Amino acid sequence: MAPHVGFDTEHIRDRARKDILYHLEAVRGKKNLIIERSLAGPIGIIVKVSTLQDYGVDKFFFLENNNADTSQRNVVFMARGECARHAQSIADHIKRLQRESQTGHEFHIFWVPRRTLVSDKLLEEAGVLGDVNISELPLYFFPLERDVLSLELDDSFRDLFLFKDTTPAFLMAKALMGIQSKHGLFPRVIGKGENAKRVAELLTRMRQELLAGESTTENTKDGLTPSNTIESVIVIDREVDFVTPLLTQLTYEGLIDELWGIQNNQTDIDSTIVGAPPQPAQGVANTTVANTPSRKRKIQLDSSDKLYDGLRDTNFAIVGTLLNKVARRLQNDYESRHGSKTTAELKDFVKKLPGYQAEHQSLRIHTGLAEEIMKHTRTDQFSRLLEVQQNLAAGADPSSQYDAIEELIARDLPLSEILRLLCIHSCISGGIKSKDFDHFRRLVLQGYGYQHLLTLHNLEKLQLFLPRSSPMASMIPMSGPSSTAGTKTNYTYLRKQLRLIVDEVNEHDPNDIAYVYSGYAPLSIRLVQCVLQKQYVLSITRGNGVGGAGATAGGGAQGWRGFEEAVKHARGPAFDELQKGEDKAVKARALLSGGNDKKTVFVVFVGGITFTEIAALRFIAKKEEGRRNIVICTTSILSGNKMMESAIEKSSFTKNVANTATAAASTTTQSM
Repeated sequence: MAPHVGFDTEHIRDRARKDILYHLEAVRGKKNLIIERSLAGPIGIIVKVSTLQDYGVDKFFFLENNNADTSQRNVVFMARGECARHAQSIADHIKRLQRESQTGHEFHIFWVPRRTLVSDKLLEEAGVLGDVNISELPLYFFPLERDVLSLELDDSFRDLFLFKDTTPAFLMAKALMGIQSKHGLFPRVIGKGENAKRVAELLTRMRQELLAGESTTENTKDGLTPSNTIESVIVIDREVDFVTPLLTQLTYEGLIDELWGIQNNQTDIDSTIVGAPPQPAQGVANTTVANTPSRKRKIQLDSSDKLYDGLRDTNFAIVGTLLNKVARRLQNDYESRHGSKTTAELKDFVKKLPGYQAEHQSLRIHTGLAEEIMKHTRTDQFSRLLEVQQNLAAGADPSSQYDAIEELIARDLPLSEILRLLCIHSCISGGIKSKDFDHFRRLVLQGYGYQHLLTLHNLEKLQLFLPRSSPMASMIPMSGPSSTAGTKTNYTYLRKQLRLIVDEVNEHDPNDIAYVYSGYAPLSIRLVQCVLQKQYVLSITRGNGVGGAGATAGGGAQGWRGFEEAVKHARGPAFDELQKGEDKAVKARALLSGGNDKKTVFVVFVGGITFTEIAALRFIAKKEEGRRNIVICTTSILSGNKMMESAIEKSSFTKNVANTATAAASTTTQSM
């Protein structure tokens, strides 16, 4: 039997690619692919369009556009099985194609990642269940990077916290169970928060179901012993720390996400900022292409771009200096050709030339992006916004920030930015005084429209914007659990206990995760440090009352030990569970693996993670690289704007008012 290999995200990519191509190959002949829009990007991470075409895909259509044609006999639908809306949409497509086509069609549905009873029932009610071949495409994790796995569930934040739909937690547990089946059980499951606890309980249940199943093979049983390549899994529920994603991200990648949004490692940028895309060589094939280029250019943002890989996790304050260094080095490299005296030296330069040209193109793109970001960050509005955020995070009296917030509303700042400020205030202060709460509600409704009564209601359901009188707003008291204990994370207590504010931050050579927010250490990541870097956290918090557990937390302590008191003041239950197997199987696995390699720690975020938090985790991973590897798993990539989008009411009264006015005018004319 081969020894167990360490965890590698590329294995997940390869497996997903094989699954997609196997399913397509099973549909013989040419086929049209109708894909759910939100799946197109994640699928593109795994397999290229050209490869899909090699496997018989003729035309691509988005499910939401309802414009598929009848050009091919085979029609393949690819959509998420969890969403009932998609089943209804597919049924409508099938009926339309059957009406419009003169010949019969072969319909196939690939449900990602699983088939559901609800989707079957809807197809049956629509009368098309018997006309389709249904199969499951078990794509759970999409590898965004070598150290980041995402379920790419764009609505996971809204589903979990607004609609109280726990499907994303279930899908996360299924995805983690897939890793356990291949690499062995997580020896230790540590976590914080309600949804994190739910994921841990689901993992236990799935393990028991697997053991009880009749089809349990020897290989499966082998996967049910603790892994020798995995150290532990740390699960953090997003609601433990809502404040961090609400703050403006200050890393280079974070600011790109704030300004333009990054989706599936890509962003759309105006070509006036980054230049037009390189033109393909002119030939017969290009004569049909229109000469008018699109103003938007799609930019790939991942580690395949070496320059971006070096810039993405740095604080934006030093990006200009880094770009300048790269520009100087490239210039010296180009000029080195003049010093080439021998044919061998010239040949060497010519060999390196394509690499120089690619780097030069990348430099041009990122210089354009950095200049545009700089224009934005130098505006008076951005400075005021950041100042209010940082004052609130640092524990300043919120009432001292009211004038600035009112001024930003008067300046007609985007609604999402204003709501983020109010939500930060509410989360950190345990709600807003009723008088001030009503005042800010009135300002938002008068300034942005009365349809936002629904927006404010949604924010209250999310427990992001609450009056202090609300029972949901009360924080966990500093004295510890009591009969009147609150439920919200106590930032006032944790700010001091875990030293969330770091005054001296060196962006050029950072020594703490606080560099990602220029002085604020994300609570979510500080909690991860309480597990992985106990000695470091003790050293920076000594004298804050945490150090009393220093001896316990120091030598070899695991889980939350040493920080139990601090962890109690964050929202939701904390847990630390060991998973054990049969002694013989454990010894056999240890013997086969050799046990010399670094182990992997999975840090899992249920409800989404920001690019800035990923940068902070990579900072920890760099410090720990001699001892362990860190792989980040998340339901989706999140930002403050995406949080607000899940609550903001999109409809407006404007159209209704216009229609009413037209109808009134028409009635008046008729009466005359």
